[in-house]
Amino acid sequence: MRDHNAEQIRATTILAVRKGGKSVMAGDGQVTLGETIMKHHATKVRPMYKDRVLVGFAGTSADAFNLFERLEAKLESYNGNLKRAAVELAKDWRTDKILRRLEALLLAMDQEHLLIISGTGDVIEPDESVAAIGSGGPFAVAAARALVGHSDLDSARIAEEAMRIAASICLYTNDQISVFTLNPGQDE
Repeated sequence: MRDHNAEQIRATTILAVRKGGKSVMAGDGQVTLGETIMKHHATKVRPMYKDRVLVGFAGTSADAFNLFERLEAKLESYNGNLKRAAVELAKDWRTDKILRRLEALLLAMDQEHLLIISGTGDVIEPDESVAAIGSGGPFAVAAARALVGHSDLDSARIAEEAMRIAASICLYTNDQISVFTLNPGQDE
C-alpha cells in the first residue's frame, strides 16, 4: 500500500528564451499528484520587482510560493539586482534548516541575467540564451535551442512552440501554456 502523504507534486516545464532583445518565460499549467492530474491551468510563472523580473518554479507548490516570497524580499533589499538576490536566496536556502527541506527549483530572468536557483546553493547562469527547469525542461530547452538557431520565430513563439513539443513528450507537462514577456524598456 502506498503512503499518499509521501507522494510529491511533480511537474512541470518552465522555459526562458531570449532572442532579438526580447526575453520571455513560459510555463505549462499541469499539476500532478502521483499519477493523477490534479489541475490543468496552474500559473507557475510570475513577474516580480516592478515587473522587471520573471520567475518560474518547478516542484512542490507550497515550497515554491515560500521561495517566491523570499526572492521577492531579496529583490526589494537589493534594488532589483537579480544576481545578488539569487545568490543571497541560495545561501539562505542551503543553510536554513527549514528551507533546506523545500523541494523546488526556480528559473529567474531579467533583461541581463538568466538564472537557475536551487536548494543546494547553486545559482547557475547558462551560457545559452535558453534555459528550462522541471520534468519537461530537457525537451523544451532542446527544442528552443533548435528554434533559436534555425528559425525566424521571435522569442515568444519559440517559447510557445518549444513548450508544445515538451508537452507532447513529457507526461508531467501539458499544452496549457502561459507566456510572460519582459519589455525592453523596463530596466531603463
